[in-house]
Amino acid sequence: MDLVIRDATVVDGTGTPSYRADVGVADGRITEIRGEGDGPRPTAARTLDADGLALSPGFIDMHAHSDLALLRDPDHSAKAAQGVTLEVLGQDGLSYAPADDRTLAEVRRSIAGWNGDGSDIDFDWRTVGGYLDRLDRNFGGQGIAVNAAYLIPQGTVRMLAVGWDDRPATDAELARMKELVAQGMAEGAVGMSSGLTYTPGMYAKDTELTELCRVVADHGGYYCPHHRSYGAGALQAYEEMVTLTREAGCALHLAHATMNFGVNKGKAPELLTLLDKALDGGADISLDTYPYTPGCTTLVAMLPSWANEGGPESVMTRLSDEATSKRMRHDVEVAGSDGCHGVPIEWDRIEISGVGSPELASYVGRTVAESARLHGEEPWVTARRLLVEDRLGTTILQHVGHEENVRQIMRHRVHTGGSDGILQGSKPHPRAYGTFPQYLGRYVRESGILSLEECVAHLTSRPAARLRLPDRGYVREGYRADLVLFDPATVAAGSTFEEPRTLPVGIPHVLIDGRFVIEDGKRTSTLAGRAVRGSGRATA
Repeated sequence: MDLVIRDATVVDGTGTPSYRADVGVADGRITEIRGEGDGPRPTAARTLDADGLALSPGFIDMHAHSDLALLRDPDHSAKAAQGVTLEVLGQDGLSYAPADDRTLAEVRRSIAGWNGDGSDIDFDWRTVGGYLDRLDRNFGGQGIAVNAAYLIPQGTVRMLAVGWDDRPATDAELARMKELVAQGMAEGAVGMSSGLTYTPGMYAKDTELTELCRVVADHGGYYCPHHRSYGAGALQAYEEMVTLTREAGCALHLAHATMNFGVNKGKAPELLTLLDKALDGGADISLDTYPYTPGCTTLVAMLPSWANEGGPESVMTRLSDEATSKRMRHDVEVAGSDGCHGVPIEWDRIEISGVGSPELASYVGRTVAESARLHGEEPWVTARRLLVEDRLGTTILQHVGHEENVRQIMRHRVHTGGSDGILQGSKPHPRAYGTFPQYLGRYVRESGILSLEECVAHLTSRPAARLRLPDRGYVREGYRADLVLFDPATVAAGSTFEEPRTLPVGIPHVLIDGRFVIEDGKRTSTLAGRAVRGSGRATA
């Protein structure tokens, strides 16, 4: 064997009690697990003393925004240092494949706040398969920092087939979208995502989404919607997704499943009752959450959908028109725009976390209301100027969550972990660097909301099952040696809202395919990550 991990406390991903054992690794797989009293101890070229450390499967980030970060950053310690060995990309209905030249330029502009404008990336792909191939041959064919799976972004598909118009798709356009989804699934996507508070994906009616979900289901994938509201009407939005996917016969994974804003304080039990009823009736549902109360998105996402129709340049034109800007302001501040989940915006809860233009750096870390006071102007004036001068690239934190909702949802039987980590900006949300140690430190050791064994199952085997990965998610003989060694007594997120790029503590070793990507708490030069493809086979 290449490696024996000696005297580890094995937390194997099943949720059953941990046990002490030696674990052997060879050729990227777990080859032997020998508990105390199970006979001769295995030997190998290298032995790692794991006394006092927990050994678990690698953590799977079910909601990541590293679509370009993995291509530009060989280190990627933001995720590797947390013990993340696999990320699911293509989230919220907006990413970079499938695309043509026009669509690629538009999507780069529309999600620059998530991933940067991509000016440092060679976009030498146009298909899902091309993007996955690019991950494999990145950095001179060495690969990427951690493994990655991909969801077909429904908003990008609609952008490609329909454009940015707020109207139903024609029969020909729907047929084209179904072809694109089928092709993407055949090329290795694991499912389809939507961003139903983001344009142009939000313009799709349920009948259109149902037809696309039928294609996803035919190929064994799942639907991952950022649904139509996490604020006013949140429960109805969840129910809409449950009903839609049951009609389509498609598995459902609810993205960053939260109940936010004042209207939903204390309402997590109502959501969980809705899900339990559907699960008991035979629905195939899972969800992910991040263990923090604030959300994170772009400032332009707060605008009403009509303001975004036509794409980024149309938004800029509308912002420059005084009468149109006044109408936007009314929708945002008084009516509650659909971009802000039907809730009138509270500018003192909107914190600027990143800007694309260095000249605007002084706004970062302040709320829009605070910046407006400093400039002696009304908050809408400040927000509008930021949108224009930053060319829609501004990222925000929304301080609208509730701790009791977060805690109750994370205990649910179909819960998994997802960081929703946006790595852009000088002051990103700390979830990007801290989600997984935050679960293990704050919610296992400090609060006891989850047991260690329960929590590890949430972060490993449950997401592996949703992704239909046959050899990941457990510490078992024959499984891939994607492994994390952490100290249950000290593991904790180092990232905070004040210092969000601080790496975690208490995670000394992380292996992908049996190769150390984190060793003795430091990032190695190893690029062990690859694209993890779905089966892509259409069922009869």
